[in-house]
Amino acid sequence: MLRLLMQDGPRARALRWNLLPLISVLALLIVALPASAQSYPDRPIKIIVTFPPGGSADIVIRALQPAIAAELGQTLVIENRAGAGGNIGIGAVVQSPPDGYTLGVAAAGVLTVNPHLNPSAMNFDPLKDLAPVTLLAQIPFVLVSSPQATLPSLKDVIAAAKAKPGTLSVGHGGNGTAMHLTAALLEQKAGIDLQLVSYRGTAPATTDVLAGHVPLAVLDIPASRQLILDGKLTALGVSAAKRVGFLPDVPSLAELGVTDFESVGWFGLVAPAATPPEIVARLNAAFVKALRDPSAVEKIRTLGAEPSPTSSADFAAFIRSENSKWAAVIAAAGIKGD
Repeated sequence: MLRLLMQDGPRARALRWNLLPLISVLALLIVALPASAQSYPDRPIKIIVTFPPGGSADIVIRALQPAIAAELGQTLVIENRAGAGGNIGIGAVVQSPPDGYTLGVAAAGVLTVNPHLNPSAMNFDPLKDLAPVTLLAQIPFVLVSSPQATLPSLKDVIAAAKAKPGTLSVGHGGNGTAMHLTAALLEQKAGIDLQLVSYRGTAPATTDVLAGHVPLAVLDIPASRQLILDGKLTALGVSAAKRVGFLPDVPSLAELGVTDFESVGWFGLVAPAATPPEIVARLNAAFVKALRDPSAVEKIRTLGAEPSPTSSADFAAFIRSENSKWAAVIAAAGIKGD
């Protein structure tokens, strides 16, 4: 056919004439595809944050807002849509058009924990219905002891737990929270049996460990750092794989001998699953650049969080890994949803 098309006879001219509409359509498609990617974004972008205003995720995304708006040349409209452990906000992202104009800030809970605690409450699959853009920030936790408790080190905690299994209490911020799972992971990795005490948030857990009503607690670093520095709580170990800059003198639990221990809170940016790869790449480049901006980094670190830019592929792999990890911890601990 190609040879015929190149000839100059009546049959060749007729064939070229008949194929002209198809050739025109193909040419338009070839031109339109890159033009669409190059024109993005041409209107404001909405970012749904699955936490109330003033929370860590909300503050982080607002710290990045000026740099992102300048890089993309469009306004970022931040909408706080909390509830159901993040299911409501991310469910709205999943149902949005996959055009890059509705994004979500999702925490570890909705992407890796909720599917194993309350699967019936979710109308989407985080591993299939979202396009990961980048990890944004990570927040490690710290195991602390009450000043009234005679538990000055992790070694003492493990010895006490083994001497009287199931009697040593550890407070945490609520059922299924990252702090709860951190305590459960400690049990499993250290081979001990603790009494995990659930509170309705970090504040009451902090109050009770300060008062000595519970000897131990897993707290987030922003809520406990100053208390530790003032000597009101004893920091036994941080949950990150290595020491953290917010508490440089406190060893990690892994460093203290709890093999392969790592547990951090985190949140990242996601889009609907069918968002074109070129748009995901454009967003990733803008957010990664913003997460390395010195002014944004300083604001994020004042929260006790660490900026954690990644490629979209690395973030997707991280979500899958965390999903498998916490599914195993939840099953082994027998944790049930509320």
